[in-house]
Amino acid sequence: MASRDIVYNGNTFSINYEIENKKAKVDILHLHGWGSSKEVSKACFGGTLSEFRHIFIDMPGFGKSSNNAVLTTLDYAKIIELFIKEVRIKKDIITGHSFGGKVATLLNPKLLVLLSSAGIVLEKSLKVRIKIKLFKLLKFLKLGGFYKLFASKDVDNMSRNMYETFKNIVDEKFDDVFSSYRSKTVIFWGKSDTATPLKSGELIHSYIKNSSFYPLEGDHYFFTKPKNKKFIEETIRRQTNELF
Repeated sequence: MASRDIVYNGNTFSINYEIENKKAKVDILHLHGWGSSKEVSKACFGGTLSEFRHIFIDMPGFGKSSNNAVLTTLDYAKIIELFIKEVRIKKDIITGHSFGGKVATLLNPKLLVLLSSAGIVLEKSLKVRIKIKLFKLLKFLKLGGFYKLFASKDVDNMSRNMYETFKNIVDEKFDDVFSSYRSKTVIFWGKSDTATPLKSGELIHSYIKNSSFYPLEGDHYFFTKPKNKKFIEETIRRQTNELF
């Protein structure tokens, strides 16, 4: 493992990363989801696709990478872009799971691989809408310090600035970003995913014209299942034969 300091908007972000197959000519960068780390990416892609140089990173505020600022998804993309230039990574292939899918899309690689990507905002349930109203009432009464009582489990044990970052990114609509995306894209999805429902994947596929869509058995972490890992590996290899 290694780390690289990246300066963005006056803040220094220490980015923790690991590289496999260092002598390979084609790069594949892996971006994890919210509340996760590079270890989850490695659970799917570690030891696979030996013809590619794999770069696993902890995005700012996760794993062993630091973050002392309130960010948006665009900020994350700009920080990772600086990291890419600093470490001299080629944007050949980028995989993105959940929140990482939004960041990966903004980075515009030659081949985009989405794993149950975030970015589609579906109508919230009645329970969630009630929680939002209660939280707004607490803020009005200057009791906002109780925010964790109403926060998503995704922000458990997160600092306040990471919670503010979560609020920035959770309801970002990427419909227009996906609709304007032109690079080749492969989309994999868990059929039983409740965090980013299958309907979201179908919409992203309809928005990105140059895309293929593969619903697979499993939940939000469907890609860690051995059978799915093998299918994802074979599909990426087949798709890249035309590009590299």
